[in-house]
Amino acid sequence: MGKKVLILSGSPRKGGNSDLLCDEFMRGAMESGNEVEKIRVASKKIAPCSACYYCKNSGECVHKDDMAEILQKMIDADVLVLASPVYFYSINAQLKAVIDRTVTRWLEVKNKEFYYIATMADESLSSAKTTIDCFRGYADCVEGAVERGIIIGNGVYESGTIKDTPVMNKAYEMGRNV
Repeated sequence: MGKKVLILSGSPRKGGNSDLLCDEFMRGAMESGNEVEKIRVASKKIAPCSACYYCKNSGECVHKDDMAEILQKMIDADVLVLASPVYFYSINAQLKAVIDRTVTRWLEVKNKEFYYIATMADESLSSAKTTIDCFRGYADCVEGAVERGIIIGNGVYESGTIKDTPVMNKAYEMGRNV
């Protein structure tokens, strides 16, 4: 029996470098018999958290947008893949909004395997540290979270340049081994 894998692609560019790595991860995970869904969060309507704590009393968010559906999928998944381009040494706003909005039902997001994907123009792998730390910070708040793998595509700026790098195969293999 395969696992339910949810890939949250933070890439604002469809076919951008981190999005392409998500596709390769997905291809590998599907070939291994897993149920896989990729959500391009930039194509969804997701308001930032307002810190109003309406959810504390009601159990639902005051914002009526695509996040409720995404959050249910996160709760139902066995595996969460968080993917983002590196923006000023951190994750981008699109994915951060998703993470912050899980506060509505954050205690229900538990017992997940986590994989992280980051891409960046910088050559130095250390430039992805804060991005990975952001992913880990979220996972630290998830009861029963287990980190399973990290993929960093470095030295890629123009959309699609990741295709010519060995990290594409690494993403595929990591997905195959979910």
